[in-house]
Amino acid sequence: MIMKKNILLRTNLLVCAVIVLGFAVSSVISYWSNQGIFLKDVENVSSLTSEGIYYQIESIFTRPVNVSLTMANDNLLKEFLADEEANLRNPSYVETLRDYLNVYRAKYGYDSVFLVSTRTGRYYHFNGLDRVLTPGNLENEWYYAFLKSGAEHSLNIDNDEAARNEITVFINCRITGRDGSTRGVVGVGFRIDHLQTLLDDYEKKFGVAAYLVGEDGNVEVSTERTGYKAVNLFRTPAFAALKARILNDSDGRQMFWYPAEGGDRYLVTQYLPNLHWHLVVENDTRGLTRKLNVQFYRNVLVIVVILVCVLLTITRVIRSYNAQIIRLTRAVEERERKHRAVFQEATEQLYENIYELDITHNRTASEATERYFESLGAALGTPYDECLCIVAGKQIKEEFRQGYLDTFSRENVLRAYREGRNSLQYDLMISSDGGGTYYWIRISTHIFHWDEDDSIRMLVYRQNIDAQKRRERSLFDQMRRDSLTGLCNKAATQEDIRRLLQREPGGTFAFFILDVDKFKDVNDTLGHGAGDAVLVEFARTLRGQFREDDVVGRIGGDEFVAFCRLPGREAARKKAAELVAALRRDVRAEAGTCSITASIGVALSPESGREFETLYRNADRALYRTKEKGRNGFTLHGDARATPE
Repeated sequence: MIMKKNILLRTNLLVCAVIVLGFAVSSVISYWSNQGIFLKDVENVSSLTSEGIYYQIESIFTRPVNVSLTMANDNLLKEFLADEEANLRNPSYVETLRDYLNVYRAKYGYDSVFLVSTRTGRYYHFNGLDRVLTPGNLENEWYYAFLKSGAEHSLNIDNDEAARNEITVFINCRITGRDGSTRGVVGVGFRIDHLQTLLDDYEKKFGVAAYLVGEDGNVEVSTERTGYKAVNLFRTPAFAALKARILNDSDGRQMFWYPAEGGDRYLVTQYLPNLHWHLVVENDTRGLTRKLNVQFYRNVLVIVVILVCVLLTITRVIRSYNAQIIRLTRAVEERERKHRAVFQEATEQLYENIYELDITHNRTASEATERYFESLGAALGTPYDECLCIVAGKQIKEEFRQGYLDTFSRENVLRAYREGRNSLQYDLMISSDGGGTYYWIRISTHIFHWDEDDSIRMLVYRQNIDAQKRRERSLFDQMRRDSLTGLCNKAATQEDIRRLLQREPGGTFAFFILDVDKFKDVNDTLGHGAGDAVLVEFARTLRGQFREDDVVGRIGGDEFVAFCRLPGREAARKKAAELVAALRRDVRAEAGTCSITASIGVALSPESGREFETLYRNADRALYRTKEKGRNGFTLHGDARATPE
């Protein structure tokens, strides 16, 4: 009897020890597994949140910047400023300016549209003449700082005295004369609460904190603060050590963990070049970490309770106890199986295919890889370097083939491993239908040593990034386009022309400046709606007169530029005559029909200059001579007179 009790006691102790050990190992594994998944989720959520905010802010600011630049280059507005000193006491002059600004405010739905004259310091807005700006007034510091900066446009956050002192984002653009001097500052503004609402939506939805920070470290916009009252983000203890790392990075995106009081936090920063701001998204994981720890302690408590129950009942229900152990073991296995299934599903969603290669022995290392090469016509056992050439020839777009071969050749993979690099990456366009259509993929690899046969192996991951590439291209194209006509805007036009001149320094090109004759009369008699219709029709006709790879853009209110390869002066003269004839037309608008003509100035490269600024200046002089001779014609720089049509 005593022996049976001793055996039962030893059995109880052994079973209890096994239970304790099994539950402890399972709980620890589950804890660390969940913590790893949790940290990865934090990184993914923070990254996607930052990307979403970035693209929405780019979308919000692209249009007002373009609208401000359009007004800054409007010849009508420049003529108003030229006549200002003669109309200082003329109420109708102020009323005309008020109507002009109010049209833009109503058309685009902005909270403020303003104009400042550098000659008189007068501040006009959509309600009329508001005040005169003077140095020394704190409310006017933005204006004098912008004049000193020399920048074409800038942003500032201030209270809008013309609209109930609402805190407003202003986009300021410089108006310059023909001599390059500053004639005035024009711009639009919209209330800061639009941006604050955007950030607040993301913070509530994803549990992050988002800041828009200026290059001086001051918070320009957050859910609680604006740049109107300067608060430096890096004066807080959590961010003090990160100032240089964040503000000195203007090339792209940073993602990293950093230590803070109470636990690590995850940070994503991204530079917005158009705004000269830094987007900072912070994910504070302390609350979630505490919940994870609480859950772990609850699991430990559950283990203790179960153990006590087992000790009380094991002597009577040993067989039931054993069955329970089996069921619990199966439950643990099922949970692990589900974790593996979730991981596999997530991997399959992220990557199109995963292949394994034995680089040392120049061969495949998995059945899936063999099947892939066989589907492209490679016989079983074909060496890896030959298969690489087959893939390049049958699937990869021609301009990416050599880069693909150089990146993933055996020699480059082994060299990377010797240099301590365990990954390679290459973005390219690939076809899955024999070259009919191509799409973007990213090939990433993981290089590692396989102890079993002392070989260097490589895992290859293929991820479809076509949507991302197309989205990037679409956003880039929108930033380059004039919002009214769809042609290249001023900055894009200058960039494209300079690139062509640098690429072919000895090439023969023609630089055309085109102006709509008496465009001011159209606006005055038929209204700005008719003026917009004229500009749209003028741009459409002009674009149709040039080849796809020629540069055609709008650089001012009614001023357009075209740049193309032509063999010489006679060809340029012929092209200019064709343009004058094509642009002479009647345009119908809601307010009536108006007849338009064009005046053109032409400068040839290299004889009239080899740089954008020189060609622009000489073509502008030729345009001026055309207008002196009565418009509706063209002049080549270097000719004695204009050529009427």
